[in-house]
Amino acid sequence: MDTAGKTITCRAAIAWAEKSRLSIEEVQVEPPKPGEVRIRMLSSGICGSDDHVLKGELSVKFPLIPGHEGAGIVESVGDGVCSVKQGDKVLTLIIPQCRECDACLHSQGNFCDKQDVLPCSGVMLDGTCRFSCRGQKIYHSFRTSTFTEYTVVPEIAVVKIDDDAPMDKVCLISCGVPTGYGAAVNSAKVTPGSTCVVFGLGGVGSAVVMGCKASGASRIIGVDINEQKFPRARALGVTDCLNPNKLKKPVQEVVMEMTGVGADFAFEAIGKVETMVAAWNSCNNSYGVCLIVGLAPVDAQLCLEAAKILSGKTLKGVCLGDYKTRDCIPQIVTDYLQDKINIDPLVTHQLPFNQLHKALELYHAGKTIRCVLLF
Repeated sequence: MDTAGKTITCRAAIAWAEKSRLSIEEVQVEPPKPGEVRIRMLSSGICGSDDHVLKGELSVKFPLIPGHEGAGIVESVGDGVCSVKQGDKVLTLIIPQCRECDACLHSQGNFCDKQDVLPCSGVMLDGTCRFSCRGQKIYHSFRTSTFTEYTVVPEIAVVKIDDDAPMDKVCLISCGVPTGYGAAVNSAKVTPGSTCVVFGLGGVGSAVVMGCKASGASRIIGVDINEQKFPRARALGVTDCLNPNKLKKPVQEVVMEMTGVGADFAFEAIGKVETMVAAWNSCNNSYGVCLIVGLAPVDAQLCLEAAKILSGKTLKGVCLGDYKTRDCIPQIVTDYLQDKINIDPLVTHQLPFNQLHKALELYHAGKTIRCVLLF
């Protein structure tokens, strides 16, 4: 039966309140309005940013449907939508590309002014919601909300991908892969023979490691308090693993001793102020580059020693690997299909949507790089 223009009832995971257990409920998903796209979700990765949302570390509105790292098929489109059509394979985008604002028009910008992620508004561009449950409106998360069988997103937050893309894996290219891999190859432009240190060896940190290795880094130091992650990290290219909880000195001092002069490139992929400072202090004082990739709580403040900035090292924030999302992410999918990049090692678990709570347990236990939910 054709569902275009009709409200769809489907299953979705709802966080009714901050830090509450997700509840799989029947929800109503409205048809897309002008400039919007309704998508039948096929897969969604579980990303650390989703955990930040659920813990209330960002300015979000509850109840909401979490998730943003999604792959699906266009079910219908609203008036005026021209970049995708019914039946297209697509990825949702946590950072949209409107192609009109200052960030989108600038050659070096990608943090679209229309995305309004921090704080996350929870509503569509017209200020309303497309989800409801038990007669109550349900807010969006990052305007994507992929923990649902159907979602509605603005056209500027969705992109068509190759028809041959395996939808059980490419959802990672929606967020985790470009965020981490892109931070190394596109933002930092890691150089052959360089030394890198990566704080956090989860999904994004693992993608950073892959990017550093692909760029020819000769030494990659991985830092994490969960040693279960070390074997996988070594398989991806990490040469040295450090657990800060088992060191007699601050980890940045150990990195300095190991390298003699500090790392050429340091990546923070956790989102904690203390690890951001540690990454900064792990860099070479003259030419080191520290890239902040992790998403910190909205009220967090970063304090650095001003005198150490004068020596020449660089602090850079990175969002989605500095890629203009609608322009660049389809090419990453194509590169994957052409074996130019291999994301398969990042997908360590795949579970049906009804096993969402098991998937979250794996995530919180640090037993997975990326767990993908299948619808």
